[in-house]
Amino acid sequence: MKITQLAILIASILASEVAFAKEWAFDVYLDKNKIGQHTFSLNDANELTSKAKFNVKVLFINAYQYDHKAVEKWQGDCLASLEAHTVENKVTTDIKGKLTDANFVVDDGKNKQSLPACTMTFAYWNPKILTQTKLLNPQNAEWLDTKITKLGAETIEVKGKSIEATHYKIEGDLAGKSKLKIELWYNANNDWVALKSITPEGYTIHYKLR
Repeated sequence: MKITQLAILIASILASEVAFAKEWAFDVYLDKNKIGQHTFSLNDANELTSKAKFNVKVLFINAYQYDHKAVEKWQGDCLASLEAHTVENKVTTDIKGKLTDANFVVDDGKNKQSLPACTMTFAYWNPKILTQTKLLNPQNAEWLDTKITKLGAETIEVKGKSIEATHYKIEGDLAGKSKLKIELWYNANNDWVALKSITPEGYTIHYKLR
């Protein structure tokens, strides 16, 4: 093979890897106040790294602090492994999960769960979650019943521009108790572009792409 042909081959391989690798970087707001950032990085090996850091201040006092990192390895649309570390107001939670021959086993340090072999987390970046009736919360290992509702098309602002997006709502319950209420928006290419969540206290959290 000639050097020029080899160079073209290498360039095409690198280009395909770059095209596959993606990142979603969000500024996070509590009501109208910016409280931190959350980034999701998906590499060419189908490994997703999620990092979030929030700090809520009331009268210059740290009222709420949240620091989270999760690494998820995927085989197609199925989770192959999970490692998550979360510190929420000085309370630490570590979650580990791994695909076995028959199940996805999740360990929170106290209990182990054997979930279906093809388990998904709240992988907002993958629209496949919108077809699921069960999703795993990587922060606390809760295996939630999920109800997905399509709310229709609307115009939203993303990075200072108005775009058409499809709006969905996800409700997550555990043993009949409401745990999560999340709204998602996807653009015409089915790329995730926005998120909104209502906290149990009634506050609104917005994710805005940087």
